[in-house]
Amino acid sequence: MERPSRYRQIVCGVDEAGRGPWAGPVVVAAVILDRASPIHGLDDSKKLSAHRREVLFGEIMASSWVAVATVGCDRIEAMNIRGATLHGMTLAIGGLALRPTLALIDGNALPPGCPVKARALVGGDGRSASIAAASIVAKVTRDRLMVRLARACPGYGFEAHKGYGTARHREALDRLGPSIHHRRGFAPIRAALAARLQAAL
Repeated sequence: MERPSRYRQIVCGVDEAGRGPWAGPVVVAAVILDRASPIHGLDDSKKLSAHRREVLFGEIMASSWVAVATVGCDRIEAMNIRGATLHGMTLAIGGLALRPTLALIDGNALPPGCPVKARALVGGDGRSASIAAASIVAKVTRDRLMVRLARACPGYGFEAHKGYGTARHREALDRLGPSIHHRRGFAPIRAALAARLQAAL
C-alpha cells in the first residue's frame, strides 16, 4: 500500500453494524482507503448483496488500512447501545496502524475521547467511499461472528437473522429463553426473561 504523504489529509471512514439486533455484539470498523488502489462499487452495505459485500470485503482488506472493534453484550448493557457504539468507534479509530488526520463518522454523533479530529456525516455510507468501505467491513465481520454464535448456541437461528427481531427469533426466545448473547436492556429480551420467570413460579 502507498503510504500517504505527510502533507496529505489522511481520512478514515467509520461505521457500525448491529445497533438494532436483540442479540450479538455491535461491530465498528475504521477504514483508510489507499488512493493508489481504488476500489470500484463501494456503497452502503445495506444496498449490496451478501455476495457483493464479501467480494468488496476481500478487496478492502487487501488494499486498505483497517481496524475493527467488537463491543459485546455486557458493555452494551452497561453503557446502552448508543454509548457502546460510540465507544467502539473510539477503539476502532485508535486501532488503525496508520494514524488518520480526520475521521468521518457515519451518523450525527461524535465519539467522546476520539483520538483524532472527527466530523459526523449523516447518511455517510452513501456519501463517502471510506465510510461505505467501513460499513461493508463492519457488516461482513458481524455476519461472520453471528454464524459462529449460531454454532455455539443452536436453535436461535442466528445464522439466518443475525440477531435481528424476526418472527423466527421471537419464537426461539419463547421456546428457549434468552441466551448469554442476548441484550437484556432490550424490551423483547426483558419480556422473554419475565415470561420465563413467571413460568418458573
